[in-house]
Order: sequence, then C-alpha cells, then structure tokens
Amino acid sequence: MDNFKNFPTTPTSPARAAVAVIPDDTATLAQVSRALYVGISGDLAVTMADGDQVTFEAVPAGSVLPIRIQAVRSTGTTAGALLSLT
Repeated sequence: MDNFKNFPTTPTSPARAAVAVIPDDTATLAQVSRALYVGISGDLAVTMADGDQVTFEAVPAGSVLPIRIQAVRSTGTTAGALLSLT
C-alpha cells in the first residue's frame, strides 16, 4: 500500500525510483536525477541538468547528493556503486 502515490512529486519529496549509473563520457541518463547515491567513495565528475560540468571531490561512501544531473562522466569519476534517484 502506498499512502502517498497520489501526492505530487516536488523537489523536496522523496525519490520514487532508483537506477544504477555506469559512468560514461558520452551517454546521458534516461531521466535527469533528483539526487545521486554514492556507494563507494571517490571523485564524481558530472554534467548538471543545466549543462555545467563539475567534479565533486572526495565524496564519502553512503552519501546522497541532492543534485540534478544529466550524466556521470567516466573521466574524472573514481566513486562507484552509483544510483540515480528520481
């Protein structure tokens, strides 16, 4: 039973789905994330929803970053076990 299924999805509401992310320098995610889970610590090179390319350095394992991204680049990414939360 999901008591919240009829509630609207807002930027502050919990994620409804998770998809494994494999870093790739050319591919984009099927859907822009609402957040990103990092299971193995390291650096994270991403393309943000607006197209900016940034690197988050030394992201600890178990982090949930509230970032809207369209891609995780393999060049510059050493973090692993990534999940896109939507």
